[in-house]
Amino acid sequence: MNIVVIIADTLRTRHLGCYGNAKIRTPNLDMFARHSARFTRAYPESLPTIPVRRALHTGRRAYPFRDWQDLKWGTVSIPGWQPLADDEDTLAENLASAGYQTGFVCTTQHCWNPGYNFQRGFWQWEFVRGYSGEDRWHSPFSVPPDRMTRYGDSNELLKHPHAGGGAPMVLANRGCDMQDEETATAKAFQWAAGFVEDNRDQPFYLLIDSFAPHEPWEAPESYYLMYGDPNYKGIKHLGTCYGPADDYSEEEIEYVKAQYSGLVSHVDHWFGEFMHRLESLGLADNTAVLFISDHGTNLCDNPRNVIGKPADAMYPGVMQLPFLVRMPGEVSAGNIRHELVCNLDLTATVYDLASITSEDGIHGQSVLPLVRKTAGWKPRNYVTCRYGNSLCYIDDNTWALGNIDGTMQEVFDIKSDPDCMRMLNKDAARQRWKGAWERLLLDAGGCFPDYRTKRITDALGRGITQKKSNQPNTGANK
Repeated sequence: MNIVVIIADTLRTRHLGCYGNAKIRTPNLDMFARHSARFTRAYPESLPTIPVRRALHTGRRAYPFRDWQDLKWGTVSIPGWQPLADDEDTLAENLASAGYQTGFVCTTQHCWNPGYNFQRGFWQWEFVRGYSGEDRWHSPFSVPPDRMTRYGDSNELLKHPHAGGGAPMVLANRGCDMQDEETATAKAFQWAAGFVEDNRDQPFYLLIDSFAPHEPWEAPESYYLMYGDPNYKGIKHLGTCYGPADDYSEEEIEYVKAQYSGLVSHVDHWFGEFMHRLESLGLADNTAVLFISDHGTNLCDNPRNVIGKPADAMYPGVMQLPFLVRMPGEVSAGNIRHELVCNLDLTATVYDLASITSEDGIHGQSVLPLVRKTAGWKPRNYVTCRYGNSLCYIDDNTWALGNIDGTMQEVFDIKSDPDCMRMLNKDAARQRWKGAWERLLLDAGGCFPDYRTKRITDALGRGITQKKSNQPNTGANK
């Protein structure tokens, strides 16, 4: 059968109607979920953007980030953020070899950084530019200073004109006045619709990688106005700090939340347009569609009032993934699954759907037995994740955060506190962290590669040496 995979970057489960949100408008994803298997406990095996793509494109863990090599002139320099290895196979390569027409459309700029090679295995691929300021595309000096005033002091902004999250680069790339159908999100789903129409007479595999609703958090105006104050006069924040939001006013936080919500509804709209084209072409009866996010983000709904996704804040808002699998017919309709699954299982499922294997092997397992309610699923007892130098452990009872040196950060009992708002007392937390650390180490092969003294490069190719804490990577219970 045909296979479509859709990734929506930074999409929170808590902003989808099908996961319980009654305020955010996501009618197309909600309808899709009614005809799908919906997974309520899906998590990433590593974070953030590029480690997740490495796992999804190969089916193998990026955790615990061995052999990390920083590339000059990259946009991000953190452990695990690296290209696909030349000597490993990819899902798309194996599907192409099996006779699939493979297609990839992507608005996630990081995937086309020089040397990253995420287009490998695709007979057709399209990088849709302009979503973010990290795309080195247009000149930040082309933006009239008076157009920046709502985003801050133009003189200050132009002191760092190439900053990826700053107004000069964002406005240069996406235009000062966003028109719905001219957005990168719209163009990506339109390209995807053209791909399925062109290839409707042969089996195809299509990967749609949408950077929305990731920052910059500014939606087309009609989508912002679904949730935001039309009379807001404050700074138009395109993003926020990654940490406690204590320096923002309540009005500013509500503005950011409204823009994020608008982007969620914008993605939903164009997802719906694509699904309508798939159905109008008569392809829905022979196409499996899998929808997932790479991670979410914090919107102050955590015990430290954190906004954004700093590595040490892998709370539910970041870690809980929407994961929906719609099979042809009604075999998957209304099937709600509460098993622990991870993003690697999506890739394993695609291999299963295509009845092919990877020579290099994969680490996930197909969820088709859960979708079809048949035998074959091997229950997973826990999940582990690394982001930068921080760690997250989740099982049926415990949500634990710590560091690669074994230091405990926060531990929660998710039976009584599913939103992770109340840390356990120190004695109970230490006891649970001990078991969590043992499993984190086990999954890491006994130790974590430590890059805290590694010399990395900034966006100008200049060397920077990271500072390392005094804590050794011994595995001791801290």
